[in-house]
Amino acid sequence: HVQLVESGGGSVQAGGSLRLSCAASGYSYKSPCMGWFRRAPGKEREGVAAFDYDGTTIYADAVKARFTISRENSNGILYLYLQMSSLTPEDTATYYCAADIRPLGLRQTYGYWGKGTQVTVS
Repeated sequence: HVQLVESGGGSVQAGGSLRLSCAASGYSYKSPCMGWFRRAPGKEREGVAAFDYDGTTIYADAVKARFTISRENSNGILYLYLQMSSLTPEDTATYYCAADIRPLGLRQTYGYWGKGTQVTVS
């Protein structure tokens, strides 16, 4: 059973930076495909960034050139990161990490989701 735990959220002023982390454990197959999503107040959840099946990165237009997704595997735990810079109030949202054996990109049909971490930009 895959478990995803996000961390690194918080409050930041506009123009600032944050780095989100997600620790994935419990997967018995090859490293899962993973991505970041967010849900802003009053809005539907949307894809932010993800790794494609071949390791290439995919970004939503709203975050291109400002956010960077990365990952590393350490002691059997897969870590997914989201470095966010030049943050604006429009980036305020709960950010979720997602994982699946399938390369889903920014589609919403991932099988495993974390509980989210709040990012507030003022």
